[in-house]
Amino acid sequence: MQNDIAKLLKTTQNQYSRYETGLRYMTIYHLETLAKFYNTSIDYIVGLTNTKDPYPRKKIKGLLGN
Repeated sequence: MQNDIAKLLKTTQNQYSRYETGLRYMTIYHLETLAKFYNTSIDYIVGLTNTKDPYPRKKIKGLLGN
């Protein structure tokens, strides 16, 4: 399983193992990728909430010409 997730994150199994054991911190890119893969929020992954459901996406009018 670690090999599959490591490939998803475009890193090595050894590096991913360091993330799991707390020897290294994940980048925002990796956290975002995992949140999308598991269909949850970054807050859930890092333990800030017990709610597994991802947050609803809100469209902000006027942002970037929308």
